[in-house]
Amino acid sequence: MQRQEHTIGIRINKVILVALLFMMAGTATELYLLDHYEDTLQLIPILCIAASILALFILFIKKTKWTRSLFKLVLALTALSGVYGAFLHLQANYEFELEMKPGAKGWDLFLESLSGALPSLAPGSMIVLALIGYSYLLLLKQQQ
Repeated sequence: MQRQEHTIGIRINKVILVALLFMMAGTATELYLLDHYEDTLQLIPILCIAASILALFILFIKKTKWTRSLFKLVLALTALSGVYGAFLHLQANYEFELEMKPGAKGWDLFLESLSGALPSLAPGSMIVLALIGYSYLLLLKQQQ
């Protein structure tokens, strides 16, 4: 029975790894296609994805406590970049809405800001990326 559980664990691990790689590639491609590199702050998610790919590669080659900690740190920074990105998107939409409707305030202004020109919740994909990566780490630890 234990061998079967080990085989299932390896399969799940591979699925999560593939999902993580697709998430990284898809998000990076989308950011590139949206020209999300025009100023310094827009480079943050691209750099986080690049660092995640590098850390994942290092972890894949050598699974040590240090490489797991490095990957975990990069994932934490990636998740924080998602929170910060959502804040920046929401702030830009808020300022735009205030210019368009100077009298707007409260809940209506907030809702308009959420659905503004910049997708306020799109940076949340960086948080999802980090969670998938962390799931991969948990499975690696469980297989030891």
